Amino acid sequence: MQKLSMDELQRTDVESFKKQEKTPIAIVLDNVRSMHNVGSAFRTADGFAIEKIYLCGITGTPPHREIEKTALGATQSVSWEYHKDTTDVVDQLKAEGYTIIAVEQADDSVMLHQFEPKSDKKYALIFGNEVNGVDEEVMEKIDTCIEIPQYGTKHSLNVSVAIGIILWDFIQKRNLN
Repeated sequence: MQKLSMDELQRTDVESFKKQEKTPIAIVLDNVRSMHNVGSAFRTADGFAIEKIYLCGITGTPPHREIEKTALGATQSVSWEYHKDTTDVVDQLKAEGYTIIAVEQADDSVMLHQFEPKSDKKYALIFGNEVNGVDEEVMEKIDTCIEIPQYGTKHSLNVSVAIGIILWDFIQKRNLN
């Protein structure tokens, strides 16, 4: 088995990527403190051709050396906005017809494998602070909450890992519907 070359991968350029149809999913980062996690969110959003990233509260914004270290240029391809208040973004996305989903451990959360995204809906996925999770005020505004099942001694995953798991699952399920 031989790895594919960059030419064989046939990657699109940034300008073509910006014009291509996107997966109707927005990522909302609610007070994510690690610039590396922010950069990873951009890189993953690029990989799945996600519509937009909303950076909220203390979440860092490009251009920033630590974000670029993990984003590897995805800050140039993925559309993003900064907002001080996450609840304002949630209100805006609801008004635009998005289903608002927090990725969090909460009572009445739906386990990821039990959630079936609809191919005709737009989703906004909220990922919270590495220590405190999604803010309580934001939780009061969501439509539902999804939890990634975990079986070890730790009770959380790194936010960048959670973003990858959730997006991959959503894309796979949407493509099957």
